Amino acid sequence: MKLVKNILLYLSAFIPMYFLIFVKVVIDIINDNMSLNVLNTLNLITLVLFILLGIIGIIWNIRFNHETPKEIVILKKENITDLHFLGYFSLFVFFAIPLDLNYISGYAVYVLIIIMIGIVYINNSLYYINPFLNLLGYNFYEITYQEKGSSQQKNAKFFYKGSLDISGKSYWVKLKNTNFSFIDSKYHKKRSN
Repeated sequence: MKLVKNILLYLSAFIPMYFLIFVKVVIDIINDNMSLNVLNTLNLITLVLFILLGIIGIIWNIRFNHETPKEIVILKKENITDLHFLGYFSLFVFFAIPLDLNYISGYAVYVLIIIMIGIVYINNSLYYINPFLNLLGYNFYEITYQEKGSSQQKNAKFFYKGSLDISGKSYWVKLKNTNFSFIDSKYHKKRSN
C-alpha cells in the first residue's frame, strides 16, 4: 500500500506537465496537425489517467493521511520552494514542447522517461519536489522543530498552505516522513481559537 501511495505522489508531481501535453495534443488535433488515431487516443487516455491518479494521490496523502497529528513548535524555518520548483518546471517544458507524440517512438520515449524519473524519485524519497502542490498554494519549508513536551530538536521538510509564522506558535503535523509531511492548518486553527 505504501508503494502505491508513493507512486501516486510521484504522478501528482507531474500533473502540470501532463496537462501541458494534453493541451498540446488536443490543440494539434483541432488544428489538423495530428489525427485522432489509436496512438493519440491512447496518449490522451494515459494523460487523463495520470492526472486523475495524481489528484487521488494528493488527496489521499493530505486528507486521508492516518498518521497521528503531533503538536510541534517550530524553532527555525527556511522557505525552499524556489530551490525545487524551477528545476522541475524546466523539465515540464522539455517534455511538453519537443516530443513528437504522433509517432510510436516518441510516445515510447516519453513513457520510458517517466518511468526512469519515477524510479529515481521514489528510491530517493524526493516527494517534497512537487510543483503541483506549489501551484495549489503550498510552500515548502525546511524546518527545525521540537515536539511539544520534548527538548530534542529535529529537522524535516514540510508543506504548508500559505506563509508559515514561527513567532512562538505551535502547529500540528502529520509526519509521514522527513521528506514529505504537512503542517495541518485546520488543527492549528482549532488550537488558536
